[in-house]
Amino acid sequence: MLKALLPVDGSEHSVKAVTDFVKCGDWFRQQPELHLLNVQHALDGNVSLFINQADIRQYHQEEGLKCLQNVRDFLDHAGIAYQYHITVGDSAEMIVRFAAEKGYDLIVMGPRGKGGVKGLLLGSVTNKVMQLSKIPVLLIK
Repeated sequence: MLKALLPVDGSEHSVKAVTDFVKCGDWFRQQPELHLLNVQHALDGNVSLFINQADIRQYHQEEGLKCLQNVRDFLDHAGIAYQYHITVGDSAEMIVRFAAEKGYDLIVMGPRGKGGVKGLLLGSVTNKVMQLSKIPVLLIK
């Protein structure tokens, strides 16, 4: 079975990539195994001097769940099984590393995410993932 990693940053582009990919499910012999990934940015500065690690992890978890909520609602409503993961670090690097470490067959992304600027062909995260990944990247416009 195809294992697909779908990075979701909460943007309309990432939500559309997931919904459009799911609509193309008949492209595959069997429904791909879907894994959603949200990458949270590490907190800047010396935050860990003032806030304990458990609270920081809780914050990242809550923010990640907010970013995943629309996609999770869509998949739940459609009755499609999935797993979700939340990690912290540089978005592109974490997507590529997570995909390689967990043995995914495909990374599915929109051309732009939250940082997208109209007129740019590809967002910087998408572009970097395409450059770094040894795993095929499917762009869904």
